[in-house]
Amino acid sequence: MFSLGSDLRFSLYLEPTDMRKSFDGLSGLVTNELNRDPRSGEVFLFINKKRDKVKLLRYSSGSFILYYKRLEKGTFELPN
Repeated sequence: MFSLGSDLRFSLYLEPTDMRKSFDGLSGLVTNELNRDPRSGEVFLFINKKRDKVKLLRYSSGSFILYYKRLEKGTFELPN
């Protein structure tokens, strides 16, 4: 079960991300670019250049979970 609660830590990767990346590619970004452990239980967020797609990566119960959302209209707002 994939659930997101306020008890989780969220980390946003600020560079535009190629949405063709899957578990291994996104885990590599977490390790090499964010200097974090992708198996930490944190939720890592990745947004594409047009800001109309987002992927969330989380490790839980011995496996990775990947959530992918595409907006039909509008864009995701990034923090300043």
